[in-house]
Amino acid sequence: MNLNLKNPIVFFDLETTGINISTDRIVEISYIKVYPDGHEDTKTLRINPTIPIPPEATRIHGISDDDVRDAPTFKQVAADIVHIFEGADIGGYNSNKFDLPLLAEEFLRADVDFDLRKRKFVDVQVIFHKMEQRTLSAAYKFYCDRDLENAHSSEADTRATYEVLKAQLDRYSQVLQNDIDSLSAFSAQTNNVDLVGRIIYNGAHQEVFNFGKYKGQLVTEVLRKDPSYYAWMMNCDFPLYTKKVLTAIKLRMAHE
Repeated sequence: MNLNLKNPIVFFDLETTGINISTDRIVEISYIKVYPDGHEDTKTLRINPTIPIPPEATRIHGISDDDVRDAPTFKQVAADIVHIFEGADIGGYNSNKFDLPLLAEEFLRADVDFDLRKRKFVDVQVIFHKMEQRTLSAAYKFYCDRDLENAHSSEADTRATYEVLKAQLDRYSQVLQNDIDSLSAFSAQTNNVDLVGRIIYNGAHQEVFNFGKYKGQLVTEVLRKDPSYYAWMMNCDFPLYTKKVLTAIKLRMAHE
């Protein structure tokens, strides 16, 4: 089943130096941009992460320091990449927890505005896990009845993610609606304000902390009674996007 789209959707996958959203870097990004008329744009870019690629990461994705030595840095291509995502919804596999937060960190480091407001996010892994509980290679075999060649290459994983979502729409047509709003809602695991869930919305759609000694408490109330907590978070190793969200709340409070 082809996707029923109001806006373009960009499926993407990252290969990285590791799994720490705050400190690791992208070494490869692949995307498929699917338009409402079915047209697709596809591209894979190698990225010089400006830090060494650990051997354990190379063993997974096969990309070494030598492979990216002459590649552009993310800062050099950030404006081109953000243009791909403009006006588009976003899809991926485990993207809500990892790829999207890490990509947002890279854009912030490059001083490029990556506006996530009014976007819908479709995480194919969440749909798969809610329905079947498996991995991407198993999902590809299960839904598409084909073996995933070159697993852990970003291009192969991106294509497999897109194909799996279309197959999921066929298999679960009684459950899944073929529109991005519904797929985004179905594949959302949390009601995050930031991308990694340090700040979430409560039932009244108010921002609350989701960690630490103030877990469950309103962000605005914490910042009023303990102003030093803001400085502590800004100086700690939280993702840049989390800090951006926290700062926006603080600035909003100043104008209330």
